[in-house]
Amino acid sequence: MLSLPRVYINSRLQPHIFLKPFCQFVSLQRSVLLVLLLLIHFSLFNIIPMELGSILQFLENKSILVTGATGFLAKIFLEKILRVQPNVKKLYLLLRAADAKVATHRFHNEVIAKDLFRVLKEKCGTNLNSIFSEKTTLVPGDISLENLGLKDSNLREEMLKELDVVINLAATTNFDERYDVALGINTLGAKNVLNFAKKCNKLKVFVHVSTAYVSGETPGLSLEKSYRMGETLNGTSGLDIDVEKKVMEQELNELQAEGATEDEIKLAMKDLGLKRAKMYGWPNTYVFTKAMGEMLVDDSKENLSVVTIRPTIVTSTYKEPFSGWAEGIRTIDSLAVGYGKGRLTCFLGDLNAVIDAIPADMVVNAIIVAMVAHAKQQSGNVIYQVGSSLRNPLRYSDLQDYGYRYFTKRPWINKDGKPVKVGKINVMDSMASFHRYMAIRYMLPLKVYYETSTYIIFSQNIYTGYYYLEGTWFKN
Repeated sequence: MLSLPRVYINSRLQPHIFLKPFCQFVSLQRSVLLVLLLLIHFSLFNIIPMELGSILQFLENKSILVTGATGFLAKIFLEKILRVQPNVKKLYLLLRAADAKVATHRFHNEVIAKDLFRVLKEKCGTNLNSIFSEKTTLVPGDISLENLGLKDSNLREEMLKELDVVINLAATTNFDERYDVALGINTLGAKNVLNFAKKCNKLKVFVHVSTAYVSGETPGLSLEKSYRMGETLNGTSGLDIDVEKKVMEQELNELQAEGATEDEIKLAMKDLGLKRAKMYGWPNTYVFTKAMGEMLVDDSKENLSVVTIRPTIVTSTYKEPFSGWAEGIRTIDSLAVGYGKGRLTCFLGDLNAVIDAIPADMVVNAIIVAMVAHAKQQSGNVIYQVGSSLRNPLRYSDLQDYGYRYFTKRPWINKDGKPVKVGKINVMDSMASFHRYMAIRYMLPLKVYYETSTYIIFSQNIYTGYYYLEGTWFKN
């Protein structure tokens, strides 16, 4: 089991040094201790004064905009706030929707219908619907558009007047997403949300949720440093976000002019995203567009207090509202499901390598703590990477052991109602060993089957006046 994560601060006075981890946190109430320790650190470096109250006090009577409200982390954030601070003033939830009717339908089906809210339902009982009605306002919109695509001018003015906090959780996390989609949401969308936040009359802090993998695949310690406009991972010069937008638009226009099908356009846009990402050193479209989003946020923040949260691989909840809640097959979940079903018997990798995973509720706790800690900071962009690899590394050997123990005790039940028996997964440490395994396990049986089948066919047909040799039929 993972131990509790630690937060690592990148000191402004010495940006190349990580401060030592200093506080554990799981629940929001226990996170107050983290805030107090953060304040001691901040006061030492003259970042913010020592007058911040508790988290619960801060949340009281506050109005918060959450983008990407149907997303995994956004749902956990929503549940958390409503459960621990019912006196929050308003949660504005931006959903991608054409109008209020579509937004309401999505919210009911994709958010409050989830099992995630069962603890809140038990706590509130029949009052739950009235709580949602009173404490949440659905905002149909689209962050890829200016002013977040808001059509209701009265709602827009209300938000600009009332908002205390803006949290940008909207993202497309597909590694090979269409380049036009990923640019619109992860890159340009981040700037659109920031620009909206800058218009708010009394905004205290803007929280942008990114990913730790904007640092790419470089081994070693990844520092909590921002990316300058045009900075690349491989040192290649020429990265310009305006140019990337033009390249994408030009490719899209050419495809449409040529009469390409929707499937052809989708494939071409995916290929373009991967090509542009690898050109500048990023492994996939997702982290490339998230990195460019960070660049725009840092470059355009002006005097706004900005916090960037970079989680590693986000897994199911550790404790809140209950352990083990996840949605769909995410990240490393596909390995667990494939293994449990008996379909994944071998894996290429280093058993001593570290896979950085962090439970979703801990990421939400970190978002809330960072939000409160920087709410009174006048300007700046502070980055927090939320993970476990430095404090409590999870190795592939652990996954191998945990998977075997779990599915031996609680086997997967197949469609026939029978338990699937699993063996300990074979982990190959090199391509050569992987090729040998594949040859012995699969290629050799297939070759034997092919030779046997050929002999049988030959025997069956030799008496009919035909015979089969080296892939060709011959007549006697």
